[in-house]
Amino acid sequence: MTSQNYLSQLFSLEGRIALVTGGSSGIGRGIAGALAHAGASVVVVARREAELRRTVDELTTEGCRAAWVSADLGTSEGVRTAAEASAAAFGEPDILVNSAGINLRPPMGELDEDVWDTTMTVNLKAPYLLGRRFGPAMAERGFGRIIHITSQQAHRAFVQSGAYGVSKGALESLARSQAEAWSPHGVTCNTLVPGFVMTPLNERLSSDPERVKALAARTMVGRNGLAGDFAGAAVFLASAASAYVTGQSLFVDGGFSVH
Repeated sequence: MTSQNYLSQLFSLEGRIALVTGGSSGIGRGIAGALAHAGASVVVVARREAELRRTVDELTTEGCRAAWVSADLGTSEGVRTAAEASAAAFGEPDILVNSAGINLRPPMGELDEDVWDTTMTVNLKAPYLLGRRFGPAMAERGFGRIIHITSQQAHRAFVQSGAYGVSKGALESLARSQAEAWSPHGVTCNTLVPGFVMTPLNERLSSDPERVKALAARTMVGRNGLAGDFAGAAVFLASAASAYVTGQSLFVDGGFSVH
């Protein structure tokens, strides 16, 4: 067996179908591209049509198979509509990546019910509903991969974690519950935990040069994260190589969490 054949057996996503929420920008965009270049047919779900079109056009130009669905994941009906439209593109997904999220962080004393409810709906309820829609079917087929993108705030409070940190901590618990339910049937459920990544979601912090410098200094590699840093980890968790890895939180943070 050649090394190419061996690596292909481990990591190739040929014939697989992936759904990536938040896949038109930031970490989600990096993951969507990685899965597509590894062979998966990828459906990108997000709100803004212009970004979706640009993302899919880039992927198809590069020889990948991709489609997009514009949807608002802030309502249960929006999530259900997105799920059905995504499944209609290439078929039922084998890989579900929940990267879409909102990052509202008012001071805790000013955190009202609207911010709380909005945060929980997008960051937690939408992944739950998508998992409920696709997880059982993955289990019936004997293969599935569910990957949630969480946050350092799932483990430690800083820079006003607020409702955002609570939602990400709960998302890691959701992954463990999904793993308990479906991993006996070939469906792994894990989370990727970023450090500070220069994405539109972190615009509030990334616009402060001193804060960006301080966050980079907290890592062990001396820099903040980039969307491309998640490509290898995402392909690993989506592929056959991770069949015995489930219910886990994989930190992709340059050593940020070690301090």
